[in-house]
Amino acid sequence: MRVRFPAYGIAVQVPEGATLLEAARLAGVPLESPCDGSGLCGKCKVLVPEASTANLRLLLPDTPAEELGPGVILACHALVKGDVEVEILNGESGPLRILSWGRGRAFGFAPCIRKIYRQVKDVTTVYCDDALLATEPGDTTTQCFGAAVDIGTTTVVVALVDLQRGRELGISSSLNPQTIYGHDVLSRIRFSSEPEGLDRLHASIVQELNRSLEWLAQESGIELDRIYEVVLSGNTCMLHLAAGVNPSSLGRYPYTPALKGGMSLSVAEVGIALPGYSRVFFPPVISGFVGGDITAGVLATGLHLESGVFLFVDVGTNGEIVLSVDGRLTATSTAAGPAFEGMTITCGTRAREGAIETVDISEDSRVQVRTIGNAEPVGICGSGLVDAVAALIAHGVVDRNGRFAHPGHLPPLLRERLGARDGKPIFWLTANVHLTQSDIRQVQLAKGAIRAGIDILLGRRGLKYAEVDRVLIAGAFGFHLRTQSLIDIGILPPEVKGRVEFVGNTSMTGAQAFLLDRTTRDEMFNLVGEIEVVELANAPEFERTFIKGLAF
Repeated sequence: MRVRFPAYGIAVQVPEGATLLEAARLAGVPLESPCDGSGLCGKCKVLVPEASTANLRLLLPDTPAEELGPGVILACHALVKGDVEVEILNGESGPLRILSWGRGRAFGFAPCIRKIYRQVKDVTTVYCDDALLATEPGDTTTQCFGAAVDIGTTTVVVALVDLQRGRELGISSSLNPQTIYGHDVLSRIRFSSEPEGLDRLHASIVQELNRSLEWLAQESGIELDRIYEVVLSGNTCMLHLAAGVNPSSLGRYPYTPALKGGMSLSVAEVGIALPGYSRVFFPPVISGFVGGDITAGVLATGLHLESGVFLFVDVGTNGEIVLSVDGRLTATSTAAGPAFEGMTITCGTRAREGAIETVDISEDSRVQVRTIGNAEPVGICGSGLVDAVAALIAHGVVDRNGRFAHPGHLPPLLRERLGARDGKPIFWLTANVHLTQSDIRQVQLAKGAIRAGIDILLGRRGLKYAEVDRVLIAGAFGFHLRTQSLIDIGILPPEVKGRVEFVGNTSMTGAQAFLLDRTTRDEMFNLVGEIEVVELANAPEFERTFIKGLAF
């Protein structure tokens, strides 16, 4: 059976009974499916011409027909039984807002890559530590570059760095192309457990890295063959996929990583299109679900060097938490899911132009929203979602159990924004963007998971929130949050107000530290071996703590 995607100039052959979502993934066509094809999110909307509908067998989706529109179907619920032509909907245009900045401390300047000009022979020798990488004709000592990369579950950030001067030359940021195969780590572990799936995920990220490196080289006016080292920072699963290593062991107890980092591979082993002598360094990972990005974050913030009690929280699809008590570290991770990315939310969207990023309700009950780029609202992204739910809680529209209040108990301006769909309440933020009861529940589950992880780490060390000196919120999503909203929805308690700091993309700043100071590699390799890891799946108190953490 042949499935065509005319807008992309692509056609693929699929067996009878395959879904249109499977066809899109096979073709590499960007089609959102946060629920991994279960039909719950309603994001994989496609338009099929009337002439092609006879060649599909449609399953009953959970998304109401009125939300789909005329001629629109969910790709995950359309089975192919003949040749089909498909138009992708929900194709979000415009650039994503991706954070590349992160806090960093002072480091030494001692890159692994160094060059020595041999005047007698008029050649330059290139070394990685003491290993000879290459010999180049003439004096090329001023042309020595590296790249620091943050491979996030959702985004990819690449920085080109001058290894002679220690300065950043340029930044590239983009959507992680693997999102079309699943929006969270567990979905990608499942997809890559088969050789064909692993090959697709590996090829897609390597292709994106190659594209970014080529673009950065062109923009900076340098040659690609003068990039000698790449540092890849990311969670444990993303590093496996970048290296082409099967991450299936992360999907079953005891979640032992096959790739533990703290080592270098050749670019040929990874597939990056640089000269064969260039190297790729993988930071050491802490555990199966506390990855090299958190190692880089600890390095960037100096968490292990601080006196006092510090909490480091990376809020994302996989919430990672590190507790430091006078430099002694305890770490855990918790599956928050893609709600904070806006991906399982009815009107959710990524952080791009037109996405609602902040929501306030004034004392006179007026709802005020701000969108990225001050454009017309097209949906709501993660920071706006947290703000919206926090505001609804603060003004009694949502109770502490996550239920919408009875309209009669609300002021008129808020009451008129409450509506219903399929007999269930919804709240209109704007004329075309609303929140459902299910959306509130998604936020509740995500925040409950993160709060439970924090509570358990503190409990294991016999600490109360009042004893925490500083809370460091890391990650691109976390940087755009507001402290009061985090407190109002209950991710953090009121006791930490005034002690919260947003440190940004520390995965990137840590990756640059690994690139520019080789002494950090041994430092963090030794530290990782000393970190106590708490597996919440084995924690007897997790269920009780999680249920308690669900309350707003």
